[in-house]
Amino acid sequence: MADLPDSDTAGTPVGELLYVIASLREHCPWMGALTHASLVEYLLEEAFEVAETIEAGHPDGELRGELGDVLLQVVLHARIAEERGSFTFDDVARGLSAKMIRRNPHVFRPDGSLQDSFPATLDEIVQKWDAVKRAERPERQDPFVGIPLALPALARAQKSMDRAARAGVPPAQPPVKAGPVASEDELGELLLAVVCSAHASGYDAERALRGAVRRYQEHVTGQRQQE
Repeated sequence: MADLPDSDTAGTPVGELLYVIASLREHCPWMGALTHASLVEYLLEEAFEVAETIEAGHPDGELRGELGDVLLQVVLHARIAEERGSFTFDDVARGLSAKMIRRNPHVFRPDGSLQDSFPATLDEIVQKWDAVKRAERPERQDPFVGIPLALPALARAQKSMDRAARAGVPPAQPPVKAGPVASEDELGELLLAVVCSAHASGYDAERALRGAVRRYQEHVTGQRQQE
């Protein structure tokens, strides 16, 4: 039988969700066959659907549903881990709470209680966050460690520039190019220069391109409908 939620979540919407997923894992062959690896494609897909819902300005009801789909991925991964005796959903939640407290000393004391005042500026918050991360993993000297290789190229480039800037590395100098592109390597350098310019201006290159593609698709679809 599927495990009932423990005392921390019993009788709550989260507790009901955990019970439903545990039951599906036990009694639904398709759900029961899922693994961490087989869920990766769904996790990525659901995350991008949330981004699209937000950026396209879809109704809140749609956003609520998409967030539920992302939560489903988290609950499934936690349930699979619990079945092999590794960790539970509660462990994930407790670990996240502890990390947020530890990495935000401008808001929390070490025991989790609130500070008496909150004077930190945005720059100070970033500096403290980075300092705590460095203290947690002092062996990490490479500022790019932890940036997922699977990130879309523009997002990975922008994240790399952000990490480099926070590590005190001078910004990259975009190449000046006139005329046609001669190779893919040269094209890559030009795209990197675009991301560098976006980063310097405070823009998100990945989000900007998603928006441009969405507007292009809407334009083409509108033209075809008028024919």
